[in-house]
Amino acid sequence: MPNLGKLMKQAAKMQQQMEQTQTQLASRTVEATSGGGAVKAIAKCDGSLAAIKLDPQALHPEDAQMLEDMVLTAVNQALTQARDIANAEMGRITQGIGLPGIL
Repeated sequence: MPNLGKLMKQAAKMQQQMEQTQTQLASRTVEATSGGGAVKAIAKCDGSLAAIKLDPQALHPEDAQMLEDMVLTAVNQALTQARDIANAEMGRITQGIGLPGIL
């Protein structure tokens, strides 16, 4: 059973690394813009949206639909970037393990 003990130690170490990485990702941010910078979305790498910034020049009532589209585009880009970073960081920890159901 020495292999089981070694596996348990590796699993505990991996869990600790994953928790540390998740904590670091929660404070890391990415930015995405759309509409030539009229809309900026800032997302955290834990998958949450941190902020949306709008250029006051883009706030015309007749352009509401276009502004909504730009916000949606910027938010989706920021969240995709954040998700990609999180997956890459977590993938480094689980690399080579080959256990089903992990990421």
